[in-house]
Amino acid sequence: MAFHRHTGPGSSYTVGTMSERFDCHYCRDPLHGKKYVQKEGRHCCVKCFEKFCANTCTECKKPIGADSKELHFKNRYWHDNCFRCFKCYTSLVNEPFMLRENNKVWCSNCTATEDAPRCKGCFKPIIAGDQNVEYKKMVWHKDCFTCSQCRQVIGSGSFFPKGDEFYCVSCHEHKFAKTCAKCKNPITSGGLTYQEKPWHSECFICSNCKKPLGGKRFTPVEDDFYCVECYKECVAKKCAGCKNPITGFGRGTSVVNYEDESWHDYCFKCTKCARGLANKRFVCHNGKIYCAECPKRL
Repeated sequence: MAFHRHTGPGSSYTVGTMSERFDCHYCRDPLHGKKYVQKEGRHCCVKCFEKFCANTCTECKKPIGADSKELHFKNRYWHDNCFRCFKCYTSLVNEPFMLRENNKVWCSNCTATEDAPRCKGCFKPIIAGDQNVEYKKMVWHKDCFTCSQCRQVIGSGSFFPKGDEFYCVSCHEHKFAKTCAKCKNPITSGGLTYQEKPWHSECFICSNCKKPLGGKRFTPVEDDFYCVECYKECVAKKCAGCKNPITGFGRGTSVVNYEDESWHDYCFKCTKCARGLANKRFVCHNGKIYCAECPKRL
C-alpha cells in the first residue's frame, strides 16, 4: 500500500492506494485498488473525503482536496494557489504575510502601505522615509503642502493657518495683514492702534526726536505726533504770563487766548490785584490785563 501523509492542525490524514480489502467509511464502496484517504483511523474514498472531511479554503470557500497542497495558519486553511496578497495578488507561499480583517492575507509591502498615514494633499500614503509636514494631527508630503493662494510649495517654511487653508508669509501679508497708516506696509506682528488706524510700533514715533510713542503720552499736531518734551520745546505756545510752554498736560489744561497771545488759565490774572480772570470780565490797558475794577484806580 503506497501512501503519503498530510499534517497540520486539524488536518492530519494519509493518502494512498488501497492494496487491502477495505470499504469507504461513508459510502461503503470497496477501496481495493483505488486511491483512498485515511483520517482519524477511518478509510474513505477521495470523493467522500472532499465531501465530509476536507478543510474549506478560507479564500475560495471550496474543499481542499486530497491531491491539493494545503497551507494553514491559526486554524485557517488555503489552497496553495489561493494563498495570495489580497491587495496585489502576489503569491505568499514561503513569503512573510499578515492576516488582516475578514481573514484576508496581505504581503508586508501592502501592509506597510495600507497602515501608512495618508497625505492631506494627494491622499496617497506617506511611506517611511518620505519627507513630510505635520500640523495638528494632519500630515502632507513635503511637496504637497502648498499655499492656498499662490499654490507654491511651503514645505518646511513658515506659514499661517486660516481655517482649513494655509498661507505662505507673503500671501498672508497681502491677504490678511493690516496696513500701517504711515508706511503702508503690512503689519505682520505687534503694532498698535490710534484713532482706529493700525501702525507699526517703529512707525508711531515723535516727529522731532524719533523716539517711539507706544505706551507714552504724546500730542498730535495735524499729521504729526510729539512726545511731551518735544511738544514743549518745538510746538507748544508760550504762556504770556509765566513764559512756560502750554502743554495741555497736568495743571492748567485750560487755555485762555486773547488776540495773538495765550495764557495758562491760572496765569490769566489781573496785573494789579492778581485776581484770576479766566472766564471773567477783564480789561486790556496798554498791553496789560486788568480786572474790571483796577483800571479805575490807576
